[in-house]
Amino acid sequence: MRVLVTGGSGFLGSHVVEALGRKGHEAVCLVRKTSDTSFLKEKGVELREGAIDAHDTLAEAVKGIDAIVHCAGVVKARTYEDFERVHAGGTVALARAAKQHAPNLRRFVHVSTAGVMGAASKGQRHVESEDPNPATSYSRSKLAGERALLELSGELPITVIRPPAIYGPRDREIFAFFQMVKWTKMAIRFGGAMKTMSLVYAEDCADACVRAIDADVPSGSKYFVEDGATYTFEDMAHAIAAGFGITLLGTPALPEGIVRAAAMTSELFGKATGKVMIFTRDKLPELLMEHFAVDSSAARRDLGWSPKTAFPEGAKKTAAWYVENGWL
Repeated sequence: MRVLVTGGSGFLGSHVVEALGRKGHEAVCLVRKTSDTSFLKEKGVELREGAIDAHDTLAEAVKGIDAIVHCAGVVKARTYEDFERVHAGGTVALARAAKQHAPNLRRFVHVSTAGVMGAASKGQRHVESEDPNPATSYSRSKLAGERALLELSGELPITVIRPPAIYGPRDREIFAFFQMVKWTKMAIRFGGAMKTMSLVYAEDCADACVRAIDADVPSGSKYFVEDGATYTFEDMAHAIAAGFGITLLGTPALPEGIVRAAAMTSELFGKATGKVMIFTRDKLPELLMEHFAVDSSAARRDLGWSPKTAFPEGAKKTAAWYVENGWL
């Protein structure tokens, strides 16, 4: 099967490419002219130049394709509209191109985010039947993308995957957490609460995406994917320290007022330099969230998926990769 992967030069997309190879499928990647494609070229992947927000490139991108795993997105933007243009506008444009130019499409797998749900009650896990309540512009735009895409679910076979925080080799977002623990032997948490959350290892998330291609489920089905456990911030910090073979000295809390001031400073720096910052006041509801957990029972049941890597093992593998590849 020939599977188009968007975001294939990125973190999750690169793991989807590997997962497709393990299943005997042929990956085809939609990449920007400026993308670092060295990893994909090493894998012998066919590259098609374009972008989901460059709508005129999508017809050629989907020709001869049997399935799509749509991972592409942006993690930082200046405005909600910038997020929405990619996560909603680009997603729908890709789906419409597939409808018109990929008549044999077996499945459009859309990677959204569990963040569309917002905070969970202490000790509870979100399930797919609950109403979303996104807390940030990023997650609101991902929800807008889901809803716009699902309007086409009667015309295309669509499955939505909703991962929580994804980590693993080649990740540049959670890398800062590993970096902090390695260099300081501490992990600074935002606000006073001991945050708890769901996680998923990149290889496991990619496996869920690939399994969703063949799963005989109704179009429009949505699935959370996570490793089955809920972790406190302290659990995560100790696991990362153990992965580096060091002892964690502590998890001091940064008062919420200082966190908010730092976010404002980050925004001002972005405006002064023209840089797009990921640490902003809009991001604070997510960073200060006390409990966020989801339940992947439906994915296990319907997709035949089972996560293989819990965070202690995944943190060890990820730490080793960062060291072996000169990131730390």
